[in-house]
Amino acid sequence: MSNNIHQPGVVKVDDHSSTSATFTVEPLHSGYGMTLGNSLRRVLLSSIAGAAVTSFKIDGVTHEFTTVPGVKEDVIDIMLNLKGVRFRVYGDDVQTLRIVKKGKGTVTAKDIQLNADVEVVNPDHVIATIDDAKGSLTVDLTVEIGRGYRTIEEETARKGSDMIALDAIFSPVLRCRYKVENTRVGQATDLDKLLITVDTDGTITPRDAFEEAAAILVNQYTALAGQTRVATPVAAAAPAAASSGDGFDTDMIGEEPTALNTPIEDLNLSARTTNALINNDIHSIKDLFALSDVELRELKGFGSKALDEVKDKMAELEL
Repeated sequence: MSNNIHQPGVVKVDDHSSTSATFTVEPLHSGYGMTLGNSLRRVLLSSIAGAAVTSFKIDGVTHEFTTVPGVKEDVIDIMLNLKGVRFRVYGDDVQTLRIVKKGKGTVTAKDIQLNADVEVVNPDHVIATIDDAKGSLTVDLTVEIGRGYRTIEEETARKGSDMIALDAIFSPVLRCRYKVENTRVGQATDLDKLLITVDTDGTITPRDAFEEAAAILVNQYTALAGQTRVATPVAAAAPAAASSGDGFDTDMIGEEPTALNTPIEDLNLSARTTNALINNDIHSIKDLFALSDVELRELKGFGSKALDEVKDKMAELEL
């Protein structure tokens, strides 16, 4: 068995919807499923960049503990509704947006006057209800890019007195959960498989959120590692999966999976079959997959019985 720490890959991605996906990562060194799963989950929930309303101003309103004439909701309710609007912002600049609505009706996120750098992903989200035919509502919004959570005290210190501050939840990841299962590579049977499910608010895809979290961890650990590098087996990053989870997207295939480099000797085939493969210069599963059934049958000392044995072993290893 190799003393190297296995280098994992994302071997499958199951897309449950446009905002939810499960990533299967393997093979992982024993115990690393929990290590990577926990660290990825914490980064996904706390450190992925997103956009949120950080302050607002309503015409005729000086503080949040009041009502707006002709509007059903009070200012506190409007504040809570504004926190639910999800933005996709292109760029790092602070955005100033406005809502102008006159007459009786519901004010939704699609009533926000956007610019070329801002997009609303939930336009049907309700912000307020004007219940007077002569009523109107004018709201100025400040939208910023950030990470994690910013308290209302921090916002108040940063904004002018004419703006009402909001505590902002920037994270676009709504939920993240993971579990660890057993897997094997050749004779190594004590390896981990990590399944991590990511749910987002629609401003970012689960795949982009997952990759950003991994990149953040890489940057953090690289800074701590200095010039030290640890040798790893050739390998691993498995191709990204198709959305159905039944196969891989050939346009996204990266490095070959570690399993393909498993030596023939580690497959526990019969001595005759193993010797026949090695004598024909087949030394790994990768070499085996390069040949068709017909080509295998034509190998010296390799017949139909040996072919059936190899197929059964591949099925057992789920390859």
